[in-house]
Amino acid sequence: MNPYISYLKLKIKTGLQYRAAAIAGISTQFFFGMMYVLIYLAFYESNTSSAPMPLKELISYTWLVQAFLSLVYLWTLDKELISSIKDGNIAYELCRPQDLYYMWLSRILGDRVAKVLLRFPLVIIVCALLPFPYKLDLRIGLINLLVFLIALILSTILATVLILLFHIICLYTLDEKGIVNMFMVISEVLSGLTIPIPFFPKYLQHISNILPFRYITDFPFRFYVGNIPLNEGIISIGIQIIWIFVLIKVGRLLLKKALKKVVVQGG
Repeated sequence: MNPYISYLKLKIKTGLQYRAAAIAGISTQFFFGMMYVLIYLAFYESNTSSAPMPLKELISYTWLVQAFLSLVYLWTLDKELISSIKDGNIAYELCRPQDLYYMWLSRILGDRVAKVLLRFPLVIIVCALLPFPYKLDLRIGLINLLVFLIALILSTILATVLILLFHIICLYTLDEKGIVNMFMVISEVLSGLTIPIPFFPKYLQHISNILPFRYITDFPFRFYVGNIPLNEGIISIGIQIIWIFVLIKVGRLLLKKALKKVVVQGG
């Protein structure tokens, strides 16, 4: 595992150098976070009887999404990996004595960790200092906090495995558009990144409950704000682990088949 840990560390160190991009990202997350909060406030002021979540929980959920967006965001691809598939540089990676799947997994995970390390502390601090009702509520019990941290780590791995699966699909299509973009849109919506799952129609809630996407964003952040009880949270962690193993197995199988027929592009 040492080579893959080295890839992870190298990607984190490289990502931590882009401080200007982090500042731009923080500004964007504050803007969209506040926009969502104002929309929710207007919605709740007009009609609170049909609201599936208390306003306090919803606002905290919104800020948590913005703070940890780099970990749970699914609408993203590694441009270097996509470029290597298109121009033939993947041949160099195939020559290395490492497992290509875990090498790519380490790179993608390292990039996401580096981005969140630069962004989440400031977002959390500022949002916690905002006046009511705009503020992020940080009150949580110790046991719930530990369960949340485990859930967040697993959701990060689950998101990374899914994104890596999108890259593997590109080996078949030789393009990141079309079916890959369609999958990313579906996964982003059903993960609860756009709006929490309780706001979905009942039939969509049932669909999201049997897919892996909601365990990336909706589950950990709704658990933190108290919308999901502890016993359900522990069960959901088990489901996260199952989905991680299933998607790794599927991804490795697809990668193995793709590499048997891979065509090196470029000169």
